[in-house]
Amino acid sequence: MQICSIPSIAKLLISMKIHVPELPMIMWVVLISSIPLNNLLIKNIHPYYINIGRDQHKLSWSRGAAEEAEAVASISCSGHGRVALDGMFIEGKPICQCNSCYGGDDCSILLPDCAVDAHSGNPRFLEPYWRKNAASSTVVVAGWHRLGYTYEDDSYMSRELGNVIQKLHAVVGNANTTGKYILFGAGATQLLNAAIMSLSQPPSQHSNDGGNCLLRTNVVASAPFYPVCKMQTEMYNSLNFKWRGDPSSWKNKSDSSENFIEVVTSPSNPEGKLKDPVLKGASVKTIYDYAYYWPHYTGISSPANTDLMIFTLSKLTGHGGSRFGWAFVKDKAVYERMAHYLEVNSVGASQDAQLRALVLLRTVLKDDGREFFGFGHKTLRERLVKLNRSLSKSKRFSLQKLSPHNCSFFNQVTDPSPAYGWVKCVREEDRDCAAVLKSAGILGKKGSYFSADDKYVRLNLIGNQDDFDLLLRRMDTLVSQE
Repeated sequence: MQICSIPSIAKLLISMKIHVPELPMIMWVVLISSIPLNNLLIKNIHPYYINIGRDQHKLSWSRGAAEEAEAVASISCSGHGRVALDGMFIEGKPICQCNSCYGGDDCSILLPDCAVDAHSGNPRFLEPYWRKNAASSTVVVAGWHRLGYTYEDDSYMSRELGNVIQKLHAVVGNANTTGKYILFGAGATQLLNAAIMSLSQPPSQHSNDGGNCLLRTNVVASAPFYPVCKMQTEMYNSLNFKWRGDPSSWKNKSDSSENFIEVVTSPSNPEGKLKDPVLKGASVKTIYDYAYYWPHYTGISSPANTDLMIFTLSKLTGHGGSRFGWAFVKDKAVYERMAHYLEVNSVGASQDAQLRALVLLRTVLKDDGREFFGFGHKTLRERLVKLNRSLSKSKRFSLQKLSPHNCSFFNQVTDPSPAYGWVKCVREEDRDCAAVLKSAGILGKKGSYFSADDKYVRLNLIGNQDDFDLLLRRMDTLVSQE
């Protein structure tokens, strides 16, 4: 560490309006030779110094931004909302954005007739962790940061972020990334379509009339499943691929002339079950969506080691709006086609999103993920236990059954902690379970959205604490009325 000179210390003390006495030279020597005191003066007495490496830097242009961010973050909104720098302002003052079913200028009013939101998949349950770790997870971005489209190596990906992601998977033990190429995209949604586009380029086939034709690849997924792959496939209406439903209906019908892409989400959304592909064979290619294969959602029994694996920041850290995800691809030709698609579609992933992901993942890794994943698992486990306790008193509703799994990350058997409750209405007359819950002030996502029966409904367990508390309260009331 550099030791300040006598004039520099005197100037610093004077700038802080601290009286500088006329001291003998020997006392000045003692003063400037004291490293602990030097640290105190530079780091603690003056509020606008930061450390970069071994150097001390006084904040200048970023000071105003930091003050503004802290001022906004300090507004509590009664603990039932938040203020954002990009939120609404009235007469120059920020407005509280209240949680569902709360209102008023400071979000202090509970709206009794409001329907609780258990419909969305907003991953806000990790907000307390990020508030606690504000210092290490905050990003201040200069106006001239990363002008242009590419990094110094003319690529669209941050090498340092790639290294941190590789380290994260090695620490968690949920993916074997050796010998695989990495890609960044705007969340798992974009990467999923890039994968389908890349895997569905079939060779030319000769038609009966002697001409050439292209066989469209069948895209399938086991119900119940989150329908983004179905919606994208149908929306693009490609000549190369088409949506063909559940793979079980093709298991004994497919012939060698037809090609398949099976999308496997494991753990599944909405059930939270670990899943394997249904179809096998040379004509089948599999895309694995591992959005929920993290220790806060399921026990990590072994590292995934498949040819095409997709992960997303949104379900890992909760930052869904950053729109960032990554994929590991074994086959070089598939990787190159996916990379080409991502370049044409969006000119790579947002560099601002990559910077934020880098800072967030470094925070997660600062203690090898113990605090982060421990908090996430504990929160979701407690929520499942409470919901199960409520529904166990009911003869009208049932909750999905999940088994404990050995988790190599926690080095113990962990109880289920899924992202969603998959609730079934047991009574024959309750054919629309979402409607039954809606009548009790609970908004859930109906089973048919996931290509399942409407006797099922998905309830979000990864929302904020207010949403879950209200959900539980309404469910307790509904069960008590049986």
